[in-house]
Amino acid sequence: MANSRYEYVRQFELPDPVLRNTWIVVRIDGKGFHKFTDIHGYAKPNDSRGLGLMNKAACAVMHEFGDICLAYGQSDEFSFVVTKASNLYSRRSTKIASTFGSLFTSAFVFHWQSFFPDTPLQYPPAFDSRVVCYPTAKNLRDYLSWRQVDCHINNLYNTCFWALVHSGESKKDAEATLCQTLAKDKQELLFSRFQINYNDVESIFKRGSLVLRENKNLVVTHDDVIKETFWIQRPGFLQD
Repeated sequence: MANSRYEYVRQFELPDPVLRNTWIVVRIDGKGFHKFTDIHGYAKPNDSRGLGLMNKAACAVMHEFGDICLAYGQSDEFSFVVTKASNLYSRRSTKIASTFGSLFTSAFVFHWQSFFPDTPLQYPPAFDSRVVCYPTAKNLRDYLSWRQVDCHINNLYNTCFWALVHSGESKKDAEATLCQTLAKDKQELLFSRFQINYNDVESIFKRGSLVLRENKNLVVTHDDVIKETFWIQRPGFLQD
């Protein structure tokens, strides 16, 4: 079709490059995953198989694109951080978002049976994808902290909620019990009623997962990215 009389239609395509010299964050998010997890029998409040599968799909994306320096995931989402110097797909927003989203989704389906050997897929899962740019390392660290705080808040609530439901309360009653409670109230509820010390809950559930490149390998950790210790141990990892 090169140089054909129909080629003029390419003029309708709009350029959509993201700003240069900025960190590119691509966030993948599950579509309708409340329904998906219910139909496929995910354990509540957390399913280690599902989180392991998300991490596996994230590793597949990072393996494909060397410009990703780290990824952070929790629940049904994963954020990929692309270096400031990257010229991946000429930094075209739609190309990056669509390729990351499709590869993550296909890897999720491809590896499904490895994590859920006794649970056939009932229908294809879907993930949306968005691209956001952050100009400084502080902005990027604050973004990662925001997502990890979101993980902690949601997990604390869900741990309480499902403990109440599993104990016999209706979902409506469990919601009423937790309404307007503070974090310390939820932790006290877990300890006094269910003998659960929230400090002992697995880090993957409280903090989510980080996928890092260490010695040319992909490593999954569950570190605290909010505290300075994580970054002190990795000097120069994020540079403006």
